[in-house]
Amino acid sequence: MSATAGAGLEAAVGVHAAAGLAPRRLRFLVLALAYALLVAACLGSLWAAGELSLGRNPLANLLKSIGEFARPSFVDLWTGAERLEYRSDDGTLLRVENRREAEAGFLAALGRAAWVTFQIATLGSLLGALLALPLALATARNLHAPRALAAPAKGLLDAARAIHTLVFGLLLVGIVGLGPTAGILAIALHSMGTYGKLFAESVETLDMAAVDAVRATGATPAQVFFQALLPSVLPQFVSHHLYVWEFNIRDSTVLGLIGAGGLGLLISEAVSLFQWSRLATLLLVVVALVMVFDALSRRVRQALL
Repeated sequence: MSATAGAGLEAAVGVHAAAGLAPRRLRFLVLALAYALLVAACLGSLWAAGELSLGRNPLANLLKSIGEFARPSFVDLWTGAERLEYRSDDGTLLRVENRREAEAGFLAALGRAAWVTFQIATLGSLLGALLALPLALATARNLHAPRALAAPAKGLLDAARAIHTLVFGLLLVGIVGLGPTAGILAIALHSMGTYGKLFAESVETLDMAAVDAVRATGATPAQVFFQALLPSVLPQFVSHHLYVWEFNIRDSTVLGLIGAGGLGLLISEAVSLFQWSRLATLLLVVVALVMVFDALSRRVRQALL
């Protein structure tokens, strides 16, 4: 092929590529414009309803809150007053408190609550993953499950993903009562929807040649799953599980607000009593839990690569 002909071919390919790119850019611009209009509609409706107000003295309130959060309550373990007197308006002594001993008791309760929160997230995540796996296999398009099985499975996963964990928690507290069991089940039911979607997408990215080769030998569905499908998607499954597990550690702290136990109960008490220094300590513990788990899960994911 001559240089002229080669240049002409490259030019033709470039024109064809540009022609294909133009409609995609146009579609993107249309979607971006639709998104901008949606944001403008949200802001406009809230502004018209007077719902965008920052309240009275927002700057003063912010500075006051920052000042109270700047001294988390755990520092009282070393610097707290050993004889703190509480008096009425007329000077009558109501009670005397040793702040160091009180904070030591609070930190002990915080440690127990953090362990309960971790238990709720861990057991709920595992149960959600186990419930989601068969549903994910039914909804994965490349496995060609019967429509009578795939459609209900997809509907169940969509419904579980759409309903917030807190809503499940409110319902389950009424059914099984207060305590971690309601939190575990709430985490499991919502996580089932997330796991199902992630697991199904992992299966759909598979090269089906290996799966079909095992099927061709006359293997049973269980043998196909354990010998061909599971080894290929296991690293992705573990990665998804770690991600959702980490998210559920954050989510499980909220469940304590409705009686599922754990850190959420202490957070609710601190907010109700306006104990911002203790709330600061609780939030630091939540952040530390997530950071430690994130570091550990990153090491696990790297080991799987």
